Amino acid sequence: MKEKIAGTDEVGRGALAGPVIAAAVILKKNIDGLKDSKKLSAKKRFELSEKILKNSYYAFGQATNIEIDKINILNASLLAMKRAILKLPVKPTLVLVDGIYKPDLNVQMEAIVSGDSLKKEISAASIIAKVYRDNLMLNYDKEFPAYSFKDNKGYGTKKHLDSIKIYGSTEIHRKSFKGVS
Repeated sequence: MKEKIAGTDEVGRGALAGPVIAAAVILKKNIDGLKDSKKLSAKKRFELSEKILKNSYYAFGQATNIEIDKINILNASLLAMKRAILKLPVKPTLVLVDGIYKPDLNVQMEAIVSGDSLKKEISAASIIAKVYRDNLMLNYDKEFPAYSFKDNKGYGTKKHLDSIKIYGSTEIHRKSFKGVS
């Protein structure tokens, strides 16, 4: 049996608003240019995301801001990864996880520090998760224009923090995070 290696990563851990999004990816073929999503331009991330979606088995998982407030961001990140892995249309034989923690699943896993820079499967997951979450935050920007989510993607920029001080938090803000409540 051919080994089916999945990579998983999450995005949005440090944001003050919105869910944490995870992706799990099993590449069907090699894709050039994969690296940590944070090291790519938005345009390049989008281009690579399109290639990844066409040439892999993939799934997304998320944990809402309410879940984050209830179980903390680390546990919510692991929950989002678990949900993504469980939604994969093909069962992986090995899951490579970015970081030092692994979700609680009955599948062989390996946690890799800086895995999004070292393993193409994790890089691919990092890229599609980032594009997915950025698009989600663009939609939230239309609903909550005062918070500039199109620019800050929910992270704690000065403008975002100033908006929270003026208008208060929204239903997508993480109430347990410093600067929100």
